[in-house]
Amino acid sequence: MALDERAQACLLRSRHKLEEVMKPAVLLDHMISDEVVTVEEEDMITNQKTKSEQAAALVELLLKKDNSCFRSFYNALLKEEYEELAYLLKGHLPPTQITATLNITSRMCLVKEACPQGPRPLYIGLQRRMKSGRSSTSSRRTLVGLQSLAWLVRASLFLLLRQSDTKLSLKSAFLKGSTGCVPPPPSTLDEAKERLRFLVIRKYTKSLLILDDVWDSTVLKAFDINCRILLTTRNRSLADVVNGNKHEVEVNSGVDEDKALEILSQLSKVERYKLPVEALSIVKKCQGSPLAVSMIGSLLRENPDRWGYYLGQLEKNQFRRIRKSSSYNYEALDQAMAAGIEDLPDDYRELYNHLAVLHKDIKVTAKLMSVFWDLDQVEAEDILSDFVNRAMLFVDQPNVFYLHDLQLDFLLEQNKSQLKSLHTKVVRLYQHRYKDGPPTSSDEESLYWIRYLAYHMANANLSQELHSLLLSLDWISVKGQIMGPAHLINDYLEYGSILDKENSEMCREFQEFLSLSGHYLEQRPFPDIVQLALSQPHTSEVYRQARLLAQERAKDGKLYFDVTNETSVESLSRLVIHPHQGSLYACLSNDGTKIASCGATKNLKVFRATSGEKLSEFKLRDEVVCCAFSPDDSLLAVCSSARTIQVWSVDKGIVLRTFEEEHQEQINHCVFTNTTHPLLLATCSSEQLLNARLWNLNKPTSQNTMFGHFEPVNHCCFSPDDANVSTSSNDGTVKLFKVPSGNNWNSIDVKGAFKDLDDDDEVAVRCSSWTADGKRIVCAARNAALMFDVETSDLLLEIRPSFLSTVLHCDVCPTSNLLAMALSNYAVELWDIEENTKKADCSGHLSWVERVQFSRDGSQLLSSSDDETIRLWETKKLHMSSAVFLKRNSDVLFNDNNIVVSAPDHCNRLQVREGRTGDVLLQSEKKPSRIRCTCLCRDPSVVVLGQEDGTVQVLEVPSGKPLATLLGHTKTVLHCQFTQNGQTLITSSEDSTIRVWKWPSGECQVLQGHKEQVRCFALLSLSSNDSSLLSWSFDGTVKVWNTESGQKLQDIDAHRGAILSCHVSPDGRLFATSSADRTAKVWHCEAWQYAFTLTGHRECVRSCRFSWDSECLATGDDNGEIRLWNVNDGSLLRICSREVKDSTDSFHGGWVTDLHFSPDNSLLVSAGGYIKWWDVKAGVALQTFYPKGNALRKIHVSSDFSTFVTVDSIGLLYVLQRVP
Repeated sequence: MALDERAQACLLRSRHKLEEVMKPAVLLDHMISDEVVTVEEEDMITNQKTKSEQAAALVELLLKKDNSCFRSFYNALLKEEYEELAYLLKGHLPPTQITATLNITSRMCLVKEACPQGPRPLYIGLQRRMKSGRSSTSSRRTLVGLQSLAWLVRASLFLLLRQSDTKLSLKSAFLKGSTGCVPPPPSTLDEAKERLRFLVIRKYTKSLLILDDVWDSTVLKAFDINCRILLTTRNRSLADVVNGNKHEVEVNSGVDEDKALEILSQLSKVERYKLPVEALSIVKKCQGSPLAVSMIGSLLRENPDRWGYYLGQLEKNQFRRIRKSSSYNYEALDQAMAAGIEDLPDDYRELYNHLAVLHKDIKVTAKLMSVFWDLDQVEAEDILSDFVNRAMLFVDQPNVFYLHDLQLDFLLEQNKSQLKSLHTKVVRLYQHRYKDGPPTSSDEESLYWIRYLAYHMANANLSQELHSLLLSLDWISVKGQIMGPAHLINDYLEYGSILDKENSEMCREFQEFLSLSGHYLEQRPFPDIVQLALSQPHTSEVYRQARLLAQERAKDGKLYFDVTNETSVESLSRLVIHPHQGSLYACLSNDGTKIASCGATKNLKVFRATSGEKLSEFKLRDEVVCCAFSPDDSLLAVCSSARTIQVWSVDKGIVLRTFEEEHQEQINHCVFTNTTHPLLLATCSSEQLLNARLWNLNKPTSQNTMFGHFEPVNHCCFSPDDANVSTSSNDGTVKLFKVPSGNNWNSIDVKGAFKDLDDDDEVAVRCSSWTADGKRIVCAARNAALMFDVETSDLLLEIRPSFLSTVLHCDVCPTSNLLAMALSNYAVELWDIEENTKKADCSGHLSWVERVQFSRDGSQLLSSSDDETIRLWETKKLHMSSAVFLKRNSDVLFNDNNIVVSAPDHCNRLQVREGRTGDVLLQSEKKPSRIRCTCLCRDPSVVVLGQEDGTVQVLEVPSGKPLATLLGHTKTVLHCQFTQNGQTLITSSEDSTIRVWKWPSGECQVLQGHKEQVRCFALLSLSSNDSSLLSWSFDGTVKVWNTESGQKLQDIDAHRGAILSCHVSPDGRLFATSSADRTAKVWHCEAWQYAFTLTGHRECVRSCRFSWDSECLATGDDNGEIRLWNVNDGSLLRICSREVKDSTDSFHGGWVTDLHFSPDNSLLVSAGGYIKWWDVKAGVALQTFYPKGNALRKIHVSSDFSTFVTVDSIGLLYVLQRVP
């Protein structure tokens, strides 16, 4: 049958809108399920290159199809929440040939039999397993774990197949997938849902998914796959968490008398017609509760002559006031519980009462209960089975047991006076079982103790034991590896009050340690907690414990490194979270208790602001650009790269409202009004004209479009009274609009405030923020924050941050005069806008800080960065830092026990410091040109600095007296080095020359020949009699010079790409080069001949180093990979263990920039994003040190390989001493 003419005309009229908005792939799932589109037709559509082309192909197909296909398409639009598109088609739906009789019949069957008539149901697993889904979906480190959860998803299905082939095993199909082979178990809940979605929508299109006795919304959301669902629940509101049409059928609570008598007959082992007269009275007293009937039946099976006795127990009604945690109200259940417990032998009764200490929704094994009861595991299993036979306990799978919530309620009430002693007994039994240390395996028993041991100690009020547990680095290591840092922090928050004042301070130190270092616990392999703790302040309990453990373990050969110098920079942030990989946007809830983050990972996560615990996660179809909390924090607005705006319920985790693609370009920012009267949402985008809109959540489209900007709008912000909204644009202006009319009433010319710009220079205003009085507005543009008067547009204040950094974002505190600025130099600065003074430096981020936001009460400040972290700061604790930040161009002299470090600081002064104490030996005046390199000389005691303008200066140490100023280089001086006698200085430059200075006299020899910059060079011998110099350049050549005569001895065309490093073997026989062409080469020094090319690196080979015996060469690349080579034949010895890549997509946190062997050649140290020490023979990492910053350029190593000095990207100096 051809498509109805009205429907055909409707498709043609709506064609443009359909092709512009819809995503065919998700719609085709439903149409294939309805058997109106074939798989071949789907392939024809999805093979189109773009979404719009796919949509056009689908419309063409619909025009050729019949009425049933059109109706299926309409239903698919509704299911996928394209309500606006479905509305276009609704009035032109062709008449259906499906009669209403079938639907009515199905409805009647539902009422009568509780499920449709049809073939015998195929049951897969037990639904009770999903009761633990609440904890399983929140984190991959939960008690069950994601792989178990994926199994729960498939094992929890009650699938009723309305297919002719009822012998088909759906469980087998789920496991095998569409290819027939068995894939690995789903690694995520989303993967499991997608596999189930394919089966239900594509393969078994007439199946019905039955979820029985669901108590928690997280269970239902796990099965939200847009299929038919029959849900039984006592909480009507649960159905609100999923989309789709809903039909309610009221069902009487409990079972009827006839069914109850049948249950009683089966469990008591008395035939139905032989039941005594008390049976009917017992059933009536049980009030339809199958659990109560089951328990009484189990008791009567053991005691067949006690019908009258148990009826009397049910009639006592002495447990009416027991508090329930659920909506169930079976009074008879309490009587049945009491009767069941009374019927137990004395020793069994005590064991059963002991179950009162279990946490809700926890399942236990016989192995775990053997510890709880101090019994043999087999004996514990027999007792648990006996409880199951009495219906006093339930079995989930072999040897896994659980209590019904109502049974646990009863036990808690009955044993409330004994709970403390019961918890104490559990702790004592645990201590006896694990006297040699906490459990470290991942079995069910170990996971239980790791998660709930602190809970038992707290309920037992064992403050000393709780102190020993929470303040133990071993416990942090065990629990952190399994559960993650958030659970540990929650333990400190929840149970810290139990500790005394002295221990509470230690608890605060441990909590702070985890809050600031917890993101390292996300690394795999799991970091060494003791090494992490050695970076803590030396006065803290965390450091004290770490030092003792390190000394003890060092005796067994374990490597540990102590930060012997005080970094002089305190950690001001309160919490660090690493929520996503890739781009990151974060916002703080108005009450300051939650943090929402989104990014390129196509999901939205909500975290607890106190601990970083993930509270919820919402999966979206597209990359999420920005998000915002509503004034009461109940809603989250989310804007995607597909130009769609969704409003989510934070608590329910469902989409309440979707605004389709009114914006034609990417949405850059969204923000709610400050109050809910009225509740409006403002958005802005990269469009040229219609780039700012106001939305009323009760309307299907935008309420107003705000006209005025003709360039992309980056940011929008409501005034404190919600009367106005400001928009910040690339056109160099901030415009003010009235709310809710959207009329533009003022325009502030931000570009005009920059007087030194040409007319062609662009000024993009990144954001704007209103002061608390609503009379002034602060704008971020270029390298300044500018404050304007709202009424007059007069410039009132101009704030230029330190180091001429770009101001990427700013926010004014709602309760004070503080202004926070997010900067491109990785820092956050706080300024007082009344006094025009800087109040605080906030360092810690490792890349551009993209956003800052104060909490509504001004007590907290949130910052998010391109380093993929979110930091939360306590405003009252922020202050100006007295720390001096160094640049990474450093040099170090090791003099016995003294360490002398020279490096330029952030003020472009040269600093010479005693490394361990930080005492300043020399501080030069601020130089007019940037200092790019430095070098120390032991005798005479001088230091040299090279600058960007080509100037070289020699200063006396410690007086700072200038001894020589050497002019000659025309570009940046990149490297400098003294010869052995200290009278000759060699420098190299971007001007492609090398200069050899007799610096006391100023005499100079110029070595010319390279065509590009010479970043470094090396003396072929430290002997004063050898004047040979090896230099390498970005031009790919290596040259050998006589420094006395200036003669070029050798000119080697070594690599096709830039040479990045070079090293001469200690015995002088060989030298090695590494290059951007991804190779390293080994050369003979005597004949200057090529020996080997070392291939295998996939990125630029950044560094190379010979071992001290000249037998081995280590090379490191920009992928973080380190390779060890035999220099005699060029063979690869090993690749240092390539573990899981970190957030920088590297094996080493970034480029491998420096390498050093130990004197005995057994160890190798490497510098990159962090420092790693390796076992050369095995190629495995022995220890890792994580600096606060990253991107280490060089590591200076003492001759005995015990002391290591470096400077990180933040400017912090680290002097690491191996723990003896």
